[in-house]
Amino acid sequence: MIDRYIILPIIAQMFTAVLLIFFWRKVVVQRIISVLGSLVVLVLSIGLFSKTWHWGYLVMQAGNWKAPFGITFVSDAFSSTMVLLTGFSGLAVSMYSTVGISRQRIQYGFFPIFHFLLLGLNGAFLAGDIFNLYVWFEVIIISSFVLMTLGGKKPQVEGGIKYVTLNLLASVMFLTAIAILYGLTGSLNMADLSLKMATIHNKGLIGVTGLLFFIGFGIKSAVFPLYFWLPSSYHTPPSAIAAIFGGLLTKVGIYALIRVYTLIFIPDTFTKNIFLIIASLTLLTGAFGALTKRNMRMMFSYLIVCHIGYLLGGLGMYTTLALAGTIFYLIHDIIVKTTLFLVSGLIYKIRGTMNMDELGGLYEDYPKLSLLMAIVFFSLVGIPPLSGFWPKIYLFRETFTTHSWYLLVAMILASLLTLYVIAKMWGDVFWKKKPAIEKSTDDFAAMNWRSKFMLVAPIALLVFISLYIGFCAERINVLSERIANDLLHPKPYIEAVMGPKEIISPQSN
Repeated sequence: MIDRYIILPIIAQMFTAVLLIFFWRKVVVQRIISVLGSLVVLVLSIGLFSKTWHWGYLVMQAGNWKAPFGITFVSDAFSSTMVLLTGFSGLAVSMYSTVGISRQRIQYGFFPIFHFLLLGLNGAFLAGDIFNLYVWFEVIIISSFVLMTLGGKKPQVEGGIKYVTLNLLASVMFLTAIAILYGLTGSLNMADLSLKMATIHNKGLIGVTGLLFFIGFGIKSAVFPLYFWLPSSYHTPPSAIAAIFGGLLTKVGIYALIRVYTLIFIPDTFTKNIFLIIASLTLLTGAFGALTKRNMRMMFSYLIVCHIGYLLGGLGMYTTLALAGTIFYLIHDIIVKTTLFLVSGLIYKIRGTMNMDELGGLYEDYPKLSLLMAIVFFSLVGIPPLSGFWPKIYLFRETFTTHSWYLLVAMILASLLTLYVIAKMWGDVFWKKKPAIEKSTDDFAAMNWRSKFMLVAPIALLVFISLYIGFCAERINVLSERIANDLLHPKPYIEAVMGPKEIISPQSN
């Protein structure tokens, strides 16, 4: 179905970002515009998801140029779900940032850049053209680099340099792969590529091109051994920035991997085994990395790396249930990781440090807040019936179906190590007595009720969503299985983009 509604979340983010530029020095006005703009985008995202769920596929050809010649935007169940999750995370971080980001950073342009970042994310999820996916990735990289270094502190600049260097390398790989792909097929429309790749006889060159895409997206997703930039950079910016990074930035790389390897490069047995090996190593290196860290944010950064392994493992097994588990885990992980970094920021407001050796007594001082935070930690670990438990059922089951024993071992070890580091963190931060070296000031206690509300409400919102995912898992199962089925049977996607005509393609399973 052709529908221009598809680009409204993109336009709304762009309008919000541009409007904020006109109020560069007016901090209060920027805060109001950002929250209202994020709320509007969320409403539009809900509308887009609803229409897509009803109609199946929404397509917009920019300038009325028919595919594959024009710029195509496509909303299917997968992309509209990602836009919806971006809307929820964006609203939560926007609310938190009204208090969690300093006036100085706001006057340096935090809110306009933040909305440009969300603009890039929505554009990437809705792109139906591989080159425009690259363009949206560049919007994301530029915006995220500015956010990461905003304020100019030395650790931020050091982390930002590592971040941008590796991501520029990923962009070079991505662009090189696009050039080869265009040389092979004469097209960059993803639906058209799905048809034309089946007619290419040079399978070796196709394999090399797919490898370049994997390296490019793998760097952005922080898979083994391309992950080391993430723990070195994600702990340096303020928690509000780290929350949107941890929740969404690595996931856009996973989204691109899933899209490309189900639509354009159908993996053979060798490629699947490579995915499974890398997924296993990603799980283990992330988990063991988290085990050694005493800084909360660095520990959470390694857990981001660890849990990317579950997503890549599901893609490597490449069955309907494995992909459904991957999608379910992706939905859960975006919400929980965003909440996790907001929680770390709230703890910093209360105690003034992220060092677990200097923390303690939080449950005694703030029992209600501690219980709210506990839900986030239990969801992250996967305690039943919370959101992190259900997708693992799919993934663990499919390791037996596909005989992926080393992935099964890696997932079990990663789950146990995650449980251990979170339990140890809980004991150090919440249950042990406050150490004598702790600062006597409590910035959170000194705040008025409005400021406290703007810090706690977004965490509560995301916790509610996480609880909904866990307690209404059957609905998320239906969504995940529909997305997995759409990914493994792309013929309707291709027909929606290219037009209602008979399509016979070996790419379709």
